[in-house]
Parts: sequence; structure tokens; C-alpha cells
Amino acid sequence: MSHLSSEDESSLQSLVRQLLKSIKERIVGAPSLECVEEILLHLEETDENFHNYELVKYLRNHIDDILGSVIEKETEKCTGEGRTLVSGQDTLVQQVTRNIRESKEYKEMMRSMKNSMMIVVESLINKFEEDQLKKEELHRKKQHEQHTDYCMENCSDSGSLFNQSYTFMNQEQLQILIERMDPGQPMEVRQDALHTLCCAPPSDVLNCEYWGTLCKYIAAALSDPDSTLSDKGLRFYAKTFSSSTFSISREIYTCLAKHLESCFTSQQMPVSTLSVGMDITSPDAVQILKKFRLLNEFQKEVPSFWIRHPEKFMEEIVESTLSLLSVTHEQSLNTDTLDSALEPVYFLALLDIKASWFKKWMHGYYSRTVVLRLLENKYKSLITAAVQQCLNYFDSGKLEDDATDNLCTMLYHINSGQRTYYTGSELQYICFVHSLCLLGRMLMYTHGRKLFPVKVNNKKEPVSLMDFLVLLIRMMYQHPNTTQTGNVTQTDSYAPANLVMEVLRMLCGGKECATECLYKNIITESLLFPIVTLLKGKQIKNCNETVLINIADILARIASTDRGLSLLLFGENDSPIATNCLSTAHIIAEFTKRLLDGELPALDSTEPSSALKGAFIFVCRQMYNTCEGLEVLMPYGLHESISKAWKKASLITERIPTPVAGSESGSSTAHELQNMMNLEEMLLDNLLNFAATPKGLLLLQQTGAINECVNYMFSRFTKKLQVSKCEKFGYGVMVTQVAATAPGIVALQSSGFIKALVMELWSVLECGRDDARMINPKPTPVEAIDRSCQKSFLALVNLLSSYQAVYELIGNLPLPNKAVYSLREVPSSVVDVIDRLIIINSNAKIHSLFNYEHSHMFGLRLLSVLCCNLDILLLLESQYSVTEIFLNAQKENVREDLKNLGDFIIDGLSVERNHILIRMELVGGASERVLPPRVLQKGNDPYPWPLFSSYPVPKCYLQDPLKNVVLKQDNEVIKLLKISGKQPDWLECCKKQFRKNMTIKTEIIKGNALVELLENVVEFLANNPSECFFQTIQSN
Repeated sequence: MSHLSSEDESSLQSLVRQLLKSIKERIVGAPSLECVEEILLHLEETDENFHNYELVKYLRNHIDDILGSVIEKETEKCTGEGRTLVSGQDTLVQQVTRNIRESKEYKEMMRSMKNSMMIVVESLINKFEEDQLKKEELHRKKQHEQHTDYCMENCSDSGSLFNQSYTFMNQEQLQILIERMDPGQPMEVRQDALHTLCCAPPSDVLNCEYWGTLCKYIAAALSDPDSTLSDKGLRFYAKTFSSSTFSISREIYTCLAKHLESCFTSQQMPVSTLSVGMDITSPDAVQILKKFRLLNEFQKEVPSFWIRHPEKFMEEIVESTLSLLSVTHEQSLNTDTLDSALEPVYFLALLDIKASWFKKWMHGYYSRTVVLRLLENKYKSLITAAVQQCLNYFDSGKLEDDATDNLCTMLYHINSGQRTYYTGSELQYICFVHSLCLLGRMLMYTHGRKLFPVKVNNKKEPVSLMDFLVLLIRMMYQHPNTTQTGNVTQTDSYAPANLVMEVLRMLCGGKECATECLYKNIITESLLFPIVTLLKGKQIKNCNETVLINIADILARIASTDRGLSLLLFGENDSPIATNCLSTAHIIAEFTKRLLDGELPALDSTEPSSALKGAFIFVCRQMYNTCEGLEVLMPYGLHESISKAWKKASLITERIPTPVAGSESGSSTAHELQNMMNLEEMLLDNLLNFAATPKGLLLLQQTGAINECVNYMFSRFTKKLQVSKCEKFGYGVMVTQVAATAPGIVALQSSGFIKALVMELWSVLECGRDDARMINPKPTPVEAIDRSCQKSFLALVNLLSSYQAVYELIGNLPLPNKAVYSLREVPSSVVDVIDRLIIINSNAKIHSLFNYEHSHMFGLRLLSVLCCNLDILLLLESQYSVTEIFLNAQKENVREDLKNLGDFIIDGLSVERNHILIRMELVGGASERVLPPRVLQKGNDPYPWPLFSSYPVPKCYLQDPLKNVVLKQDNEVIKLLKISGKQPDWLECCKKQFRKNMTIKTEIIKGNALVELLENVVEFLANNPSECFFQTIQSN
């Protein structure tokens, strides 16, 4: 192979070319030369056809011819005469391969093959360069021919992007092109010149010396009646947007916006009026809609990258857009609405109904600041026109008939492409939707809200922010969406009620905008207007359940925040409402109670739906799961009404026959049964939420449904369902609240919750997850409470946080203390947990644990928390003699070697037991006892605290008694406490003097004086009706 003949070289060239063609797709897709080398080096691993290539077969045969005999000799040499492999050589193949690579024949073959392949590759490269030179020469000749007449063959739009006639253009060529684009030139010449311009690089065109003239000629081409010329000009803009830098795209955008603005100001093209409508198939409408479509596409894309450029560029884009949209607003204020010409906003709204471009522009602070500044300083007329659109639509009377339903259907057909003609009313509604979405997005931001008040036509006073929001709320319940099932279709999404709901939900989502926009008395009064009317027994036109559900949705979102809850309970100024005026909470509670009791004959339907009941109960639920809210709603007895409604739903569910498959009534019966079961669960869920407060838990117990509520809570808790955005907490908090009382813990035990909790704890501590693949052994826990056990530990602590709960679960129950514990025996109660994890006083208990130290440490930490409650401590000590068992365990935990006989073994368990013994024996605070640490220290003495196995406790754990220091408490606060008849300003004087004394010297008031001060303040508040928060409950 070292001396290649011409035939061998030609053959190898064809083989190499064939290989390269086969892997062409892989090589072309590689981003760099290094990646190409990696592909070729690993081709055998990645290409299943590697050994079928002719070049590979040729090289394999060549290697066999040269090295075949050498391989056989080396194999016989390594296997003959009983030779064994030396250290480091794992297999025979490795040893033979190493010897072959070091042989003279192999090195000679590699040198020969390398030289031969270099000759073949160089020949291929030379041939490729010759072919390339020929192609360039042909291309140069073709380009010269086209330069002579500046004419191009007709080609498709896609072909013009790939078969460009000009790779680069100099200033002379651009000057000739611009001269040929002059409006005075023949149409064919202008078309050819513009087509040539579309094929040139945008950077060359925009950097030419005649850019101003070129811009004017392209704008003239866009305005030309000839659709071909106009399309070519628009194609030039589209190409520039997609393939140019931001500065070039900005230039083109502003040119397009100014061209569109001039179309409306100079009336270069006929624009129809609202009375005529719009036929989108007409040539004029097609042309202008194409331009607005291109403009809108750039509006949506530009926010993703304009932050990387100077603010000046962005400001030019924003200003040209706002200038275009507000160009004719002042002119149309003095003309009749239907006779006025269509404005630019109508065309933009037709293409982007919900103003998604404005939403993207307002998303980032960088662009939002510029938009709002320009709206405030130069283009406030745009906001005025948007508010005017909403007012005009509200005053037009279309909210009270079926016209809006037809308009919503029309908007749905816009997206599906089924409409070609739009009437003036339809165009007005499209513009109304666009304006409402724009204003709603603007109200989310502080500077946007500062644009109000707005002066509009036919209004003596400017429209304030509150006026506009009240208008939206009235619009919501004067024309609800047609759907009453809760499922909003595409058609219904354009209904005024749903559009308003989108705006109100957005405002509820932000703390600042909700405070300024919604947490006002006038807003709650507007929301409650239909409810108050229904409570008076009057009918409301167009007020169906959908309206009420929407109102409840907004009220629930308001009540989910602290500021909103205060608004509903006490009014806007956080002060109690006057006695002759009911607060919002009272109205909602009264309506909900009468809704549940079936005492609202003014409703259209004979029986309110479960969705309506659930919506208003949910509003009340946001209030009665707080102490202050429950105090306000308690007189209405909502717990009793919900309980009665639940019992009624349960009886109906039991009476519904079981649906039979295949029968005609089977599907309707199944649907009815499902609805009743959903209603029953909804009522139980809301009844359960009374347990969020101690007094609410008492009311829940009085209903007699606590067992059913706990069963429902357990079923939901096991599913680990997420709570809604309006919820302040999940079911874990409910478990803690319910477990704090004896009836609650009994209900939890009977529901199976405690058993499931204990079994889950045991699986985490001892068994591990059943569905986890054991690839590596489980690591030994380093922390006392491993991360995998933290959730179970907290659940048990919350469950056993009260003495009532612990007593109900372990009171008078002895420990099993079995002689033998099976490894498959899983604890199922709290007594079992104490027996298996805390009080481990036998070898049988130790041997029953797979992770003895870790599990016992878990139990000791749990006991340490339980002992913080003195009642629980006394109960455990009286029943199980915990301290005696721990002292014995410490006594047994000693060294047995003769040298250190009797020394305590210091480990994690002995240190933890020592800590618990101190905690259980010495009751008090930091000034009365010294609790030893639970961790070892660095140095020669890792644990300097003495361990003990009998009482009394070593003196080092006792604090020195404090001396009784008698302070002379002669100050203004003490004098105020001695006043017998306290004036109304007594409390303010106390506060003032207390702050003054505490800032001067903190020890000046302490001990009995502080106790007396608190007692006097509480007594003063209780005797003052204006200051009393919780009303005194009179006993019968």
C-alpha cells in the first residue's frame, strides 16, 4: 500500500467518497471541526452500518494480509509451554494486542497506510477546490449578465430568500436601485428594483447614504394601489424584522408605524366608517390588515430582547406605537360615533383582541416605566379613548339584550376564521374588549392607576378610579355570561362578565393594587348590591346564579388577605361599623344562612345549586376560620345551618337508588348521585373548617358531626391534595386543632388517622419505602432526627401537643412488654410507639429493631418534647415510671474492663437520656436549672457533664438561687395603677408612661407591678364597650 498505483488511488478515492456521502448528514449537522473529528472517531460505536462500508472492508482485508501471520505466532507464543499471565494483564487478548502494537510489522503497516491515505485525501481536496473554482466562475459570469440590465427573472417568494442575486451591494448599485424605485418610474421597473432590494442584505441597504430617500420610496410603495408592489414593500419589512439587528429592526418598525399613521392622518387610502363596517376580503382592508399584522407580530416579539439595548431604542418603538394608536382620537370626539372613520386601534384590536402586546410590554419594569411615562405626558388621550369605549358600551343598552351573546359568538369565529364581514356594532365590541384588557393590565401598577381621573365626553365630572371599577362591577352583573355550569367555553370567555372577572382577579392577585382598588367600602357596596336586593325580597333582572358565584369569588379573594378580611368585618377604616349599619360580613352571613335554609324566594331557580351554596359558604369560611371573624359571624349560627344542610344531603344520597348499567335512567341517576355526594363533601369540608379556632371547634362538636368531618379530613389528608390560593393553611393545621381536645382525638383515633400515621412512621424508621429501588445501601443517619423522619416527627408532636390528647390515647393503658417481638409486627397506636421506641427495657425490644440507635433516638427526642408539658410528664411518670427505667439504662451502660470499671459509656443514647433525666427531674426555666447539651465537644473531654444513674441530680445542673431584690417602684405608672376611678384617657396615659419608663430603664417595672399593670389594663378594656374586642357571653 506504500506504492499506490493510479488504479489503487482511484479506487481508494471512491471508497472514501462513498463513506463521506453515507455520513454526510452527521457531518453537516456538526457545529465545529472538533465535533466532526469526534463523530469520525466514534463512528463504530454510533453507526450500526459501520462494518458494511466498503472502505472498512478494504482496510480489514489489508490488515489481515499483513498482520495475520504475526497474530497467529504471538497467540501460540502466549498460550504455549504453560505460560501464565503476568500481573496487570487481565486477558490473553490484551497481551497479544500489546505485543502486536509493539512489533515492527505493525509500525511499518501504520506508516504505509497513513502515507497512502494522505495522498488520497490531498487528491480529493484538490479536486474539490477545482470544482469550487468552476462554480465561482459560472456564478461570476451570471452576475455580470444581471448587472448589465438590472433585471431579474420572476421567482417565488421562497426562492427569493435563497437564490439571491446580490451577495453584497455597493453604494453605486444602491443608488441605481433607489432611482429605479422613484414613483415616476414605470410599475415594472419599480417592482423589479424592489424585488432586487428584498434580496440584498438589510445592513447594506440601511447603511447606504440615501436611506431617507429609500425610506420615502418604500413608504410610497406600501401606499401604492398596486397590490404586487405593496406586497413587495411589506416583504422587505418582514425580512428586515427577521434577519437584522435590533437597531435596524427599530428603524423599520418606526417607518412602518409612521407610514400607517400617515395613512390615517392624510387619508391616502379609503378607510370605512363604523356605520359601513369592515369587509376583510376587500383589497384595501387586506393591505392594511397585513401591515397591522406585521406590526403586531413585532410588538409581541420585541420585549424579549429590547432590555439588552439602550432605553432610547425602546422609547422610539413605544412612542411610535402610542402615536399611531392615538392619532385620530381627538378628531373623533366631536363627531357622531357611527359616522366616525375607523381608527388604528380597531384594526389592531381585530388582530389582537385581548391586547397581548400590551401585556408583554407592561410585564417588565424596564419597558413599563417608559410606557406609563409616555401615556401620562403625551398620550393620555389613548387612555381617555379606552375609558370612553367602556362607557359607551355600558350606556349603549346592549348589556340588556341578546346582542352581547351574538358578539361573543362573533369573537369566537374570529379565531376560527369563519367571519369575513364585521358590522359597526361588532367592531365597537372588539375595540371595547381590547380597551378593557388594556386598562385592566394598566391598573395593576401604581403609575398606571395615577392616570386616573380621566375626563371623557358626556360626563361633567372626570371618571375616577373608583368610578371605573364600579362601572365594571355593574357591567358584570347586568350581563352575565350564558354558562351557568362553571365551565367557561371559548365563546363565553369574551362575555363582559368574564372579562371583568379576569380584571378583578388580576387586581386581587397583587397586594398593593388590591389595597388601592378593591379594599374600599364603595367596592364592597357595589358587589353586595344584588345580594342586598335579594335579601329585601326583590327580583333583579338578568341576575342569575352565575352573577352571584362571580361575586362570591371576588369576595372570597378579598377575605383571604388580612387587609381584605378587616374590610369585610369592620369597614374601610378598621373601625367597627355603626350599630345602625350592617357590615359586609353581616350581609354575607345573612345571605348564606338564608340560602342554606331555603329562605330566598327571590332567586330565579326553585332550589339554589350546590355551586352557589359552596361559593358563599367559602366566603364565610375565610372569615370564621379566624377568631375575629368567628366572633362577628357567631350570632348567625352558620355551623347549625351547614350541619342541617349536610344531614339533608346525606338522607337524599341514601334514598337515591343504585344506578343500573344499561338502563335509560342509569346515567341520570348516577349524575344525580354524584352531584349529591359532591354537595355532601363540600358541606363537610366547610363544616370542618370551624375547627381552625378553639371556639369554632367547640361549635363543631355541638353539631355532632365531628366524627364525619374527621373521617372526611383523613380521606383528604391521605390524598395530599393541594389547597386553593385563597386558603391560609391545609389539613395539617386542622389535625393539630382537632387533636387539642378529647372528642377530637377520639374522632381521629376512630377514623384510623393515628394508626396510619404510626404505620407511616414505622415504615420510614425501620422498613423504608416499598417502591424505592435499593441500588445503594441506605446511608447511616447523622442527625438525631433524619430528614426522612422529620415530617412524621412533626406530625406526632402536633398530634400529642395537648394533655387531653395524650390522656385519651394512653391513659390507664399498660405497655405490652412482650417477651418476643416479631420483625413483621408493626406498631399501630401511640402506646406501641412508646413501648417500641421510647421505653426500651428488654433485649427483645432491642432485637426487634433494625435500626436500634436511630429509632430509639427518635423516641427519646419525641419524649423530650412531650415532657415540656408538666401534665403529660406526670402522666408518663405515674403510669410507666420513665425515670426509673432510664436510670437503670444508664446504670447498665458502663464499661466492663478492669481498668475503667464502672465508667459510663458516652454515646448518643446515654447523652440524650441524661438530658431527659435532667429535664424531667428539674422543673423550671434557665434561671433554675442547667440543661446539658446533646452534642459532643471537640478536645480531650468531649462531654464534661457528669452522667448519673441515681438521684439526687449532680449539683452542676442546679442554678444558684436568685436573691430577692426589692426595687423601689416609685414611678408614674405605679401612681396610675393606684387611681380608683379611671377616666377614658387612662389607658393612653398608661401607654405613654410605660413607654417612657421602659426606654429609660428596663428594670424599673417588674414582678408584681407588671402583673398588676396587665390586670388593670384587661379590666379597663373589658369595662369599656368601645375598646372591648370580644363581647361578653351572657349565661342564661
